[in-house]
Amino acid sequence: MKYRWFIFIGLLALSGVGYFMLKNSSQSLNREGKRLYRINCANCHMDDGTGLSALIPPLAKADFLAQNRDKLPCYLRHGLQDTIVVNGKTYAEQMPGVEKLSYIDITNLLNYINTNWGNQNPPYHPEDVRDLLVPCEHHN
Repeated sequence: MKYRWFIFIGLLALSGVGYFMLKNSSQSLNREGKRLYRINCANCHMDDGTGLSALIPPLAKADFLAQNRDKLPCYLRHGLQDTIVVNGKTYAEQMPGVEKLSYIDITNLLNYINTNWGNQNPPYHPEDVRDLLVPCEHHN
């Protein structure tokens, strides 16, 4: 009977440690996404994701993110030259890509964008981003 109690307490302690590690890992990844955003995106999309008037679309509360989920990794890596509609408004400014970003960087960056400024989109997993980048690799 005493052994069951020790096992129960041990599992309880481990689950608490696991949660703590997962929470800290998630916070660390969010900080990395924020850092990558500031370096690669904030100059145009602003620190708060509001964009730049009629030129640069907002990322904050942007319907475009959910509607183009499968294309976003390619847009980050290779840029976007098409006219797009975000929240009912048309934008024609070209967005440069950032070829140097790894699929892990793109995952962190997209997860930061998709969970801030009123966005509540599901997270990306690194394997998914890696797979989503395959169709657009011919741009290299």
